[in-house]
Amino acid sequence: MDQARTTISKIFNGEPRSYTRFNLTQNMEGDNSHVEMKLSSDMDDEVEANGVGESINQHNRPYYPSKLNQRSPKTICGFVIAILFLFIIGYLIGYLSNKSTVKNEIKSDCPVFSEPTPERPQPVYSLDWSDLRTLLKKKLTTNNIKTNLKEFSSVSHQAGSSGDEALANKVMDKFRTFKMTPWTDEHYVKVQDRGTSNKVLFRGNAVGTTEGYLAYSAVATVEGTALYAHYGRAEDFRRLRELDVDMNGKVVLIRAGLLSFAEKVANAASLNASAVLIYPDPLNYEINDDTALFGHVHLGTGDPYTPGFPSFNHTQFPPAESSGLPLIPAQTITIKQATEIMSKLGGRTLPDGWNDGMLWDTRLGNEDDNITVEVNNVLVQRKIHNVFGVIKGYMDADRYMVIGAQRDAWGPGFARSTVGTSLLVELARTITDMIKNDDFKPKRSIVFASWSAGEFGSVGATEWLEGYLTSLNLKTFSYISLDEVISGFDSFKASASPLLYDLLESTMKQVSSTVDATKSLHEQFAASNWEKSVMEPMSLSHSAYPFQSFSGIPSLSFRFTSSSKSYPFGTFEDTELSLDRYTSSSTLKLAKTAGEVAGLVTLRLVHDHLLKLNVAKYTSVIRNYVSQIRAKVESRQMVRRLPSTLSMQWLLSAQGSYDRAASNLVSVIHNSDLDDMEQCRIINDRIMRVEGSLLSPYVSPRESPFRHIVLGSGSHTLAALVDHLEAIRGNLKSADVDQFRNQFALATWTIQGCANALAGEVWNMDNEI
Repeated sequence: MDQARTTISKIFNGEPRSYTRFNLTQNMEGDNSHVEMKLSSDMDDEVEANGVGESINQHNRPYYPSKLNQRSPKTICGFVIAILFLFIIGYLIGYLSNKSTVKNEIKSDCPVFSEPTPERPQPVYSLDWSDLRTLLKKKLTTNNIKTNLKEFSSVSHQAGSSGDEALANKVMDKFRTFKMTPWTDEHYVKVQDRGTSNKVLFRGNAVGTTEGYLAYSAVATVEGTALYAHYGRAEDFRRLRELDVDMNGKVVLIRAGLLSFAEKVANAASLNASAVLIYPDPLNYEINDDTALFGHVHLGTGDPYTPGFPSFNHTQFPPAESSGLPLIPAQTITIKQATEIMSKLGGRTLPDGWNDGMLWDTRLGNEDDNITVEVNNVLVQRKIHNVFGVIKGYMDADRYMVIGAQRDAWGPGFARSTVGTSLLVELARTITDMIKNDDFKPKRSIVFASWSAGEFGSVGATEWLEGYLTSLNLKTFSYISLDEVISGFDSFKASASPLLYDLLESTMKQVSSTVDATKSLHEQFAASNWEKSVMEPMSLSHSAYPFQSFSGIPSLSFRFTSSSKSYPFGTFEDTELSLDRYTSSSTLKLAKTAGEVAGLVTLRLVHDHLLKLNVAKYTSVIRNYVSQIRAKVESRQMVRRLPSTLSMQWLLSAQGSYDRAASNLVSVIHNSDLDDMEQCRIINDRIMRVEGSLLSPYVSPRESPFRHIVLGSGSHTLAALVDHLEAIRGNLKSADVDQFRNQFALATWTIQGCANALAGEVWNMDNEI
């Protein structure tokens, strides 16, 4: 210890121009330490001899005592403290710098550059589902719905009118109040206004006053003999053909109901009819006999003069027309006009089942029953606005669902548009309030949309879809329509993608019955076979149809309706009083129940980690079509109507591929960590691909816009394959074996493509075709 003290003392007493080196070594033969110390000038080298106790050679220099030895112990202590303080500061700076720097270890067998590993998304925890359900029912109130119904009621708000624009501004203001950052989408569309000189003559005499009209009718004046064709369905015209009735050049009288006006006119035109008159039969409608009927006859949706592309202003497209525009004139007539014509028709008696309680004794018509139809509708351009508001998700904000409602109407349109718009606003208020005050955090986004020009065939909605199809197809996972949700009280009907069937059924079990609070909606309307009791095909008249069949977005449309009478949609009798009469004064109660159905479906789709879309449901739907096609193909091959080289192997293989992909996804879900948000997003992306993959990529969106092979329309669909096989069996003119084989092959690969998309990555695909 004395030697150590001496050494330290000499360090501080050294010459400033010199430095001191010392060596403290352990004596191998004892416990004493041996200290060797040397003073040296700069650049002098030290030479040490080996061994303990040997002499140390050094340069001969005079020794100059340092002035440090003349300083007091207090000064020396201050130097020591200063050095220690600087040492501690340096150490802390180095430690903090090292901690803040990410050091990537580079190994010899790894590339020098590597991207940083992304942080794993953390789950967002929200309210429990039972609490969320209770909260929605509590906050969605009839008082608020009643207030909205009064605020959004309007006598005149036809698409593009000042009344329509005023309602759009009201919706926009509501969304602003809810802090939803609203925006609008503007389109310039072509619609038809009623011609001032539209008229109908029977046996040369004018029949009443023609006030209603059918938009997009051909503008023409035609004359022909009358022919009654019941509802104008394909089976009705088939019945007439079986009776050897000539339909060429006839003016066909058709009862409103069961299918859209456009489909009725298209069926008649396909059989070379010259014109169509559509009337509301008193057996179906409880309206005044002089009430005019309005509608459209475009066999499609959207602006028919910009087929397949959006009607934005100044778009430089060559003149185009939808293939769904009729080539024959079509016109509506009142009950009074229909009575004057049909009560005087001669000819053959009606087929069995057609005279089902009609108020007049009518016949099919004969050669003396001439009718002249004059249609002078005027094509005009209108500016329309869609209004949007969004509630952004807390995790996957770029994945969203859409809730929409039509805003315009021919007249008051209380059931057609006012109820839907009011529910849209109330659901937006309810959900934003749940987020603000009750800590609800939706994982995905919700877009609320108020559409214009719905009366002309979902024009506003379709133009929006056409304008943003590439992004919507990848990011939108569902659409819910609030149009016509109430038109009666004793029946509940819904149309939806098979992916949404299970979610709708479970929702109906969680909503109270409209007549008995102790029971559920499911028990009230679907106690036995719920699909058979509730579900119906989604047709062209449903406002959700373009989302489902044009864009490939799983969609839902539902309604409380009457099982006996048709509601007077498309007339000036669509008022609040009429709706109260059809609902037995329970409009508000039904509106709240409808809001709960739409709200619970919405919340379930944005609350859970995984989307509540059942991909396995399409398995049975596809299998059913394949089974029908297989039976009919084998039957036609037996009678040599189809070549034996046409094999079912590949269609069956495609069906099997989808079955296996769906089963595999179910297995993946069961074996996955659902708290792993990245894994959930991957699974959800696979689910979202299914509906869009069922859009046939082999047909033109302009010629066949509804490309969905299961729920769409056209020769590319599976239903069309079944119909074509029937035509081949009957050796009809429409039968074409080569065309069928081509459609058969393309449908097969569309199913296989859907299976590939569902399977996920390319190395998981099962292609043997």
